[in-house]
Amino acid sequence: MQWLVACTYKILGNNLIISRIFMFIIGLISVLGMDRLLFSIFRSEKLAIIGAWAFNFSPSFYYFTINPLPDNLALCCSIWGLTLFFSWLVNDKMKYLLISGLLLSLGTLCKLPFIVYFIVPFLYFIIRLSNNSINKKDIVEATGILIFVLFPVIWYISVIPHWNGNVIIKGMLDNHESWPTILFYLKHNLTVILPELLLNYGSVLFFLAGFYFLFHRKAHKDSKFSLILALSIMVLVYYLFEVNAIGTGHDYYLFPFYPLLFILVAYGSYHLLNLKSHFVRYLTLFLLLLLPFTCFLRMQVRWNPESPGFNKDLLTYKTELQNAVPKHSLVIAGNDISHFIFFYYIDKKGWAFDYDYLSPQMLKTMIEKGAEYIYSDSRKIESNAEIASFLDELVIEKGSIRIFRLKKP
Repeated sequence: MQWLVACTYKILGNNLIISRIFMFIIGLISVLGMDRLLFSIFRSEKLAIIGAWAFNFSPSFYYFTINPLPDNLALCCSIWGLTLFFSWLVNDKMKYLLISGLLLSLGTLCKLPFIVYFIVPFLYFIIRLSNNSINKKDIVEATGILIFVLFPVIWYISVIPHWNGNVIIKGMLDNHESWPTILFYLKHNLTVILPELLLNYGSVLFFLAGFYFLFHRKAHKDSKFSLILALSIMVLVYYLFEVNAIGTGHDYYLFPFYPLLFILVAYGSYHLLNLKSHFVRYLTLFLLLLLPFTCFLRMQVRWNPESPGFNKDLLTYKTELQNAVPKHSLVIAGNDISHFIFFYYIDKKGWAFDYDYLSPQMLKTMIEKGAEYIYSDSRKIESNAEIASFLDELVIEKGSIRIFRLKKP
């Protein structure tokens, strides 16, 4: 994804709006993929359109679809991978199966959790091979899609050992949270994140109705039901394994849930529209039309310049902070618990610190590696006598942020 964004920058220029438009296009392709996925499962254009509409106005998806996250491309590739697999079940064209495997592989390469999507073709061929004697066609088709899982497996085996200190890798196997905290995470994600950010309050009725109609219409008799159920179980296992890392503030880690959630939303809303009750049908139409407004109202607060969720002075004085020192200078910046936000706004590269902590030895090492300036909103660090010995002239002060030239070692 980063490579593709870089290519668009090379062609169209280095501007943030380029990456936002690029990500938005990926989001639109995901919405189209959801439409085709629903059609490939249910063979109903009406149901597919309803589901894609509801998915488009998932508040979290709506927000992140213009943010440069690999999760966006991972979701897009995985949705289309499932779509082409279920399409292959209908038309039996080998090219659909091969492209499905390729897209599922790309989705996993973008974001490891999406490897759980391979359970769909894997279980399908397990069932197929258990019901029939193995023949050459079965082996060719199974190999044709499942061989693609080798690419992400080989890649992650080679790189994960270098991901030191990443809580995502060990998940609950290296849990440092108390069990009351874990239970709070579970409750918060179920009662707040799910209805408010993933579904949209307007889709909650459809989601619940989806469960009702699954039982009422005996959907378990459909051969595709066991495949989707297996994927649901695997996604839940992934969530329970990573619940301590996901916490309550990483809703983009929940992207693997999207196709499953909106299969239920589409199924529920479609059958509500087909009920004889005029009240239920009008209520369903009203909620569908309400989705864009509830989505916008919920997520608009995330673009609040008065409370952006980080030091507001980075946003207010962005241009001045960017132009205060030469563009390609290496800098030290903080406080920044993300280690990225500061650099994003000052348009520089270098080293970050957080929680008012930067030891003299750390600073000395950074200077030796090329740091020329320090961007700081920490008066505690600046007043440290040992740190102050490395600071040269004050270049500029904007709000709470000061820029100092650093002395050569």
